[in-house]
Formats: sequence, C-alpha cells, structure tokens
Amino acid sequence: MGNKILMKGNEAIALAAIKGGVDAFFGYPITPQNEIPEYLSRYMFEQGKVFLQAESEVAAINMVYGAAASGARVMTSSSSPGIALKQEGISYMAGSELPCVIVSVMRGGPGLGGIQPSQADYNQATRGGGNGDYHVIVFAPESIQETVDVMKEAFDIADYYRNPVMVLVDGLIGQMMEAVDFSKPVPKRFLPPKDWAAGGMASHAGRNTICSLYLDPYELEDHNLKLQKKYLQATANETRFELINMEDPDYVIVAYGTMARICRSAIDILAKKKLKVGIIRPISLWPFPKAPLKNISRNCKGILVCEMSLGQMIDDVRIANEGALPIAFFGRTGGVVPEPEEVADAILDFDKRRVE
Repeated sequence: MGNKILMKGNEAIALAAIKGGVDAFFGYPITPQNEIPEYLSRYMFEQGKVFLQAESEVAAINMVYGAAASGARVMTSSSSPGIALKQEGISYMAGSELPCVIVSVMRGGPGLGGIQPSQADYNQATRGGGNGDYHVIVFAPESIQETVDVMKEAFDIADYYRNPVMVLVDGLIGQMMEAVDFSKPVPKRFLPPKDWAAGGMASHAGRNTICSLYLDPYELEDHNLKLQKKYLQATANETRFELINMEDPDYVIVAYGTMARICRSAIDILAKKKLKVGIIRPISLWPFPKAPLKNISRNCKGILVCEMSLGQMIDDVRIANEGALPIAFFGRTGGVVPEPEEVADAILDFDKRRVE
C-alpha cells in the first residue's frame, strides 16, 4: 500500500484542498457533498484557517468573492441546485478576474431531483448559468486519487489564470471509498505576487478596486477581449484527456468521470466478442479536448457518447469530430448508474442508437 490511506471521496477532497493551500472555505450544506464542509469545519480551524457556513449558497459565493478579492486562496463546494444558486457570483468572479476553486458533486435533477449520482450538470459546468462571455476551467476526474491530484493543483491553476476552477465529480465519487496517496507530486507553476488584490492602503502604493462593472461599452469590450486571450491560453495549456485502447479501434467511446470507469469494464466484455473498442476520456471538460476526436482512425465505424445524463456532451463531440464519423448515444439519468453490460450492448446496437 505504501503511502496510501483509505478515505471517502468527499473527505479526501477536503484534505486535498488543505494540502493545496486553501485559506478559507465558505459553503452551505447539501447532499451528497456534506462531508466536505463537515471535514473542513474541524481541520481548517486546527490549521488557523477560515471556515464559515453561510446562510445560503448565494451568500457563500459572495463571501468567496470577498475573500478572493483580498488575495486569499478560497473555495466553496456544493451540489447541483446549490451550484445553480451560485452562478451569478461565479460570473462576477470571472468578470472581476478572481481565482477560486469550486467543487461540484453532482446529483440527479432537474430541480431538487434526487441525491443519487448523476452527470446531468455538464452543461451547467461547461456553459455556465451566469451572464456574459466567460468560462470556468472545469476538470472531471474519474477516481478519488485523480480528484485529489486535481484538487491539489487547482488552486495554482486558479491563481495562474485569475479565474474560477471547477472540480466536477458525481455523488458516487463523493461517497465511495478508495485508497489514496497524498504524497504524489503535482506540477508547480510560477505564480506572480497578487499585487492586484484589495489588501488595504498600507500594503499598496495606491488603492486596488475589484470590480466587473464597465459602463463604457468600448472599455468593456477591451476587458472581454483580454479575458478571451486568457481563455485561449488556458485552452492551449490545460486541455487534458486520456486515450485507452485507441490503436485502430472498431468503435470509440467518449466518456468522463464515473461513466468512463464503467466503460473500461465494457471494453473488456467487447474484447471477448472480438470487438476492439477504445475510449477517449476527457479530463478537462472546459477546455474540451478536441484534438483526439479529430485524429480517430478512419477505419473506426463510429463514436458512442456515454453519460449518466441524456446527451449533454454530444454537441462537443460532434463539433470536435467535424462530422467525420457517425455518432451514437447511450445514457442513463435520474441517478441511475449503468452496468458495463449495458454499454457493451449499446456498442453492439450502435446503428439503432445513432443521433443526427
């Protein structure tokens, strides 16, 4: 086992945030992510850091805004309807170029839905429910170990781009237990001093004002173009994916998070039926990994998009593949976690599942 310890996903996320250098947490309870604030409520105080349970999700994200504006490393966590309530604040933070880490542990919806695992917040995470031309950098790990590694790096990424970073998992990853190694190194990057922060007159030659309000349309356009350059830089540097069994496959599955783990077992089932099936696993959902979908062998018969939702990732796959291959879809929703055999059957029934 080495340095590995057995932990529940949510608790591992919380510990990884501490190891990633979080200074403050603001949140509000909602299942299935409650162990994150529960864990942090104890251990943040022990380390002289700030933990505060706000009166609502709206209050929590605005507290995140204020703490980030002061230069602190700050995070929040929630689940689907709670993240929906935070969308305005997330847009404000993107517009004000404030770094933060947002953990979203997805549950079934729409509305209050249920507390079972789901991937139905893909559009919420990658398109955003706030206003304006902004992006949140979104990572969707498939295991607790990968989630921990992403969490430890997420604060550096947020600081580097001065932008919110979202770590998107489902309730299964949050609630299950796996062995995790917290000693694994993560990439380090040069981070300039936060001389933009509102640290008070004593720490600056002048006053720093944090704001996303630009009344002059030309000034606002310049600001948006500046943000766009940053998003293009993030696309070049932070696009992440894994290729599995992709040497001249008969079919390719595109899946992320828990669904990708299920698909790994499905391709073993299909191998026994003499079908070679590969997997393209997006690790970053924004920026979405387009390159591997452009480079699929033309001998491939088609792409199966697999989700624990009803096809929210199809458009990104279709755009990336540029119509080169037929696309089919398999998904379960409402919190139903599919079996590998269902995915295998979907490949065998590919033509009937094609989407236009």
